[in-house]
Amino acid sequence: MSKAEEELRAVIEVFDDLIGDQSIPRNLRKVITETKEKLMSKKDSLDLRIASAIFALEDLVNDPSLPIHARSSIFTIIGKLESISSSLS
Repeated sequence: MSKAEEELRAVIEVFDDLIGDQSIPRNLRKVITETKEKLMSKKDSLDLRIASAIFALEDLVNDPSLPIHARSSIFTIIGKLESISSSLS
């Protein structure tokens, strides 16, 4: 397993934690779930999926109803995805 795949697996685990967090509003968990599914899809190239996920998550962190702990987790995800993306280049 490559380093990028291992890092992506860690990102997916954080997504799963957020999806299971009942303190996050349902509509935001839906966005998180959809972003995770698009990231895991093999339909597009990995760099395109990562860019799409980062874009969706950046919109999500600006939502005022997102709890602070979830916001910091999403910033962590964005950082890891950017790291994976730069290692692919």
